[in-house]
Order: sequence, then structure tokens, then C-alpha cells
Amino acid sequence: MQNGFAESFGRMRVELLTETMFRNLAHARIVICEWTHDYNTTRPHSALGYETPKAFAERLASATDYHAAPLERFAQPSVAKPAPNRVSTRMALVQAG
Repeated sequence: MQNGFAESFGRMRVELLTETMFRNLAHARIVICEWTHDYNTTRPHSALGYETPKAFAERLASATDYHAAPLERFAQPSVAKPAPNRVSTRMALVQAG
């Protein structure tokens, strides 16, 4: 219940996957896409104060005036350089001390 992705997949499994007989892969993609769209845009969620996830995200974005993730140009540069090819990070840390 602490992971929203796991909870929504459990609902998908119960409400969609166990009840639907898919004819082929294209049919499965269409039905799953429709269910996901409905789940995120029209169904209210009690954990979000009975708002849809889309409405909740829009309200959250408008309240902060920014998206939660910072823009890449403002991100701090990495301190350590990446390990060279074929060099294990574990071995590199041991050798460096």
C-alpha cells in the first residue's frame, strides 16, 4: 500500500487482466491503454482526497508553479567521474583507498 505502482498493478490485475480474454497483442495494448487512461483521468482515488490522479497532479503543479523535478541545466554536476569501460566500480574504490 506504500507503493502506488504496486497498488495500481494489483487493481489492474483484479479488474482487467483476470476478466479479459485478449485476442492478440494489439488488442491487449488497446484495452490496457484504455483502462490506464480511465484509471488516471476519470476514477477518483481515496488516497488523493477523492480526486483523479490527473487533477491532483495539475493542482500540485499549479500550487508550486514548477514541476517536482529540477531542470537539467540547474542540476549539480557530478563530483566523481564515471568508471572507465571494463572497470568494476567496486575495484576502483578499493584501489583508490
